[in-house]
Amino acid sequence: MKGTYKRRNCKCDPKKKCSCGGKTWTYWVDIGRDPKTGKRKQVSKGGFKTRRDAEDAVAAMITDVNQGTFIKESDVLFKDFAYEWLPMYIGRTGPKPGTIRLRKYGIKKFLPYFAHLKLKNISEDLYQDALDDLKSDNLAKSTIQGIHATGKMIFGMAAHKKMIKEDPTIGAYIKKDEKKINDSDEKNTDGKDPAEEDLPKYFEKEDLKTFLGVAKKHGKFMDALIFTILSYTGMRVGELVALKWKDIDFNKRTVRINKTYYNEKNNIAKYLLVPPKTERSKRKIVVAKLVIDMLRKHKEEQEKIIAQLGDTYSDKGFIFTNIRCHHGYPILTKLVENRMTTLLKKANLNSKLSPHSLRHTHTSLLAAAGVKLEDIKDRLGHFDDEMTRKVYLHVTDPVRREASDTFETFMET
Repeated sequence: MKGTYKRRNCKCDPKKKCSCGGKTWTYWVDIGRDPKTGKRKQVSKGGFKTRRDAEDAVAAMITDVNQGTFIKESDVLFKDFAYEWLPMYIGRTGPKPGTIRLRKYGIKKFLPYFAHLKLKNISEDLYQDALDDLKSDNLAKSTIQGIHATGKMIFGMAAHKKMIKEDPTIGAYIKKDEKKINDSDEKNTDGKDPAEEDLPKYFEKEDLKTFLGVAKKHGKFMDALIFTILSYTGMRVGELVALKWKDIDFNKRTVRINKTYYNEKNNIAKYLLVPPKTERSKRKIVVAKLVIDMLRKHKEEQEKIIAQLGDTYSDKGFIFTNIRCHHGYPILTKLVENRMTTLLKKANLNSKLSPHSLRHTHTSLLAAAGVKLEDIKDRLGHFDDEMTRKVYLHVTDPVRREASDTFETFMET
């Protein structure tokens, strides 16, 4: 068996930066005749950066043919298989809508590189080059990781189905940013400590009091309750919107969090209740008497509204419901964001704060009150969160310095 080699133009999207240098090598090899038809069987594969790479691949293929382990790879295009894989993935794993959206996004990001390439022609080098190019687009680390995870699942399935001999994602990696050593003791030109620049935005204690005071005095129906709960529990806004009355134990002062709200297109009538972010996110937390009292009052007000609206109110048991249209349906998370923006302006506070900032605020105030990091994680419902850790360490830094000073004083006496 002898190979024929040819250098060909790549099929990368001309609107996208080429990830393979513009030309790649393809081989053609006769592997004998089909015993049934007597016709000559020929195998080809492209995508190699150099002729030597193609020759090495031919040598390996010939060895497989001689040993009886040769797999005839499929000619299916990446774009065709990717959209065949997606329903298989959904059927097997039953992912949440948000996860499905991420997988679709991953496929979309790969299409400019691989859409019209045959699966068998996507080599390790081509796949790595695509990852490197995506990294250069300044996408967030978590976004690149999600795209890469999608690629690994697609090619893993293709390899499992013996459509390709080797999975090009094995060994692929996301390049790390170059680490630079900075003198963290120096201040930036604006006087800020570089070590604190990555901290998320959150309220200081007095600002939070001001904000909640404005929500109570100038807010619309439910504003004070919504932002008090977010501030006093640290729950995610999707978890808040999904709360039902059956999740509240008024006697034990507990709130059960076991679901979250999903509404990709902000259509009030077309929402989904899905499992929370992680298993650790399912939790039951004790809340302040203030929160319970506000919930009791809101329940009484809601029951009056239900009585007035009668059959037009679709009572699904939600705590925070629409009253202008689709009565009884849960409010949109977007509504909470908009209301917060309005109240921040009225309070003359940082307009860049968001409902999620209240989650970080809860972390900071718990830390200031002396609550341990592990207990804070349990309350917030996550195993490990970098932002929570940063906020905690920032808030407790004076305490740690005090401990160091105490030890020094002890040694000097």
